[in-house]
Amino acid sequence: MGANGRRALALGAMAAALVLTACGGQSASPPGGAPATATQPPERFPAAPRVTDAPLGARVDGAITGLLSAATSGKLDRGALQTVAGTRDARLAWLISDLLRVNSEPEDEEPLVAAFTTLTGVDVRGGPELTRSAWTSVTDHLIAWDLPAPPDYRRRKAVLFTAIEPGWAPFFADSDSAIDWRLVSWGGVQIDDRRAGDREPCPRGCIPALDDPALTGARDGDWYPDERIVFGVVAGGEAVAFPKNIMEIHEMVNVTIGGRRLGIPYCTLCGSAQAYDLGSVPEGVTTPVLRTSGLLSRSNKLMYDLNSSSAIDTFTGRALSGRLQDASVTLDQLSVVTGTWGAWKAAHPTTRIVAQDGGIGREYAEDPLGGRDDDGPIFPIGDVDPRLPVQAQVLGVITPAGGPVAFPVDRTRAALAAGKPVRLAGVEVLADGGGLRARGGDGRTIASHQAFWFAWSQFHPTTRLWTTLG
Repeated sequence: MGANGRRALALGAMAAALVLTACGGQSASPPGGAPATATQPPERFPAAPRVTDAPLGARVDGAITGLLSAATSGKLDRGALQTVAGTRDARLAWLISDLLRVNSEPEDEEPLVAAFTTLTGVDVRGGPELTRSAWTSVTDHLIAWDLPAPPDYRRRKAVLFTAIEPGWAPFFADSDSAIDWRLVSWGGVQIDDRRAGDREPCPRGCIPALDDPALTGARDGDWYPDERIVFGVVAGGEAVAFPKNIMEIHEMVNVTIGGRRLGIPYCTLCGSAQAYDLGSVPEGVTTPVLRTSGLLSRSNKLMYDLNSSSAIDTFTGRALSGRLQDASVTLDQLSVVTGTWGAWKAAHPTTRIVAQDGGIGREYAEDPLGGRDDDGPIFPIGDVDPRLPVQAQVLGVITPAGGPVAFPVDRTRAALAAGKPVRLAGVEVLADGGGLRARGGDGRTIASHQAFWFAWSQFHPTTRLWTTLG
């Protein structure tokens, strides 16, 4: 067997050991072993280590090359690791994070964590958050510190990641991309690169988007319990409900509603379903087909366009790489109401709902994730805005003036039930279909969606937060 064959076998074993199905329909533990038990990541981190902007030098560069090359074969070059750690260059801790993510050998974890300690001067081994996983703890610290990446980080990281999934090569190849590679990690699944309309399962373990699912009238939706969650979308006067259990399996739907072509991603890790107008691209740009890449950015799925291999920020709709970034594409958003099926169909009696089998003959469990995210984030998120609990649900809105605002869902529902108005920064929140929607002072609907607070606040750190005092 040649070197390429041995490498493929090693990486196949690595992938099998590390697949978390983080976004894809099964309960899973974080990398490194223990199940997630913390309800909130650490609120405080030690002071960030000092960093240098000095070049690495040939000896260190060679050690990094050897370290990464060995890792692609499932091995840890401890001599090279010692050389890297000996630099005490904290920037190189980002490489330790990446190695911990792809490492599948328990005996290699301790030397990697020790190297992190040497590089940064911070020992995470005594922290309670280490029970979640060494990789999570290390990476939470790095994100919170916002340390700069080491020289040539994109190319070095590509060595590790494209060995796991060659389909990610176009993202790494774009030297002008707006992707912050420090925050990007593997979600435990492969890229969904099936052609548009392909209804077959992913042969290599991706999260399969559902293209043009069968839709039925509300009467034919009695298979779905009234108390269960749906994500409701209205476009062109037509309403459609997307059952949560189906969205937890596919996490991405491409569908036409009311004459508009929409892409609807659902990030289970962020608790966030969104709707994008795929026609909101400049003239001459092919309508995107959205897919799940298998990569995450600070615990948010990184989606991409199948046609152009352009990475797109799932939370904002902004193209980060490829031809869509060159065309300055930011997809327009529509509102998504997170409510119950019973309340949604009562508010929208002509609604349709995705068919029980999705139109592809598949069976969907009632609770595919089995409470996977109930004990807090299972992937690194770094520091957290302390104004709300990490997984508090908020309705997020970008105001007509362009500023982000958020409305805590529980408090907002209580205020509306008491007959009190909920307004902030020119945005008013109303009840709709068992959930919430927003409108401006002119009475027009403003795009909004629910999400966990950690996700909304990390992508919109200047968010104004509504309180019961206004």
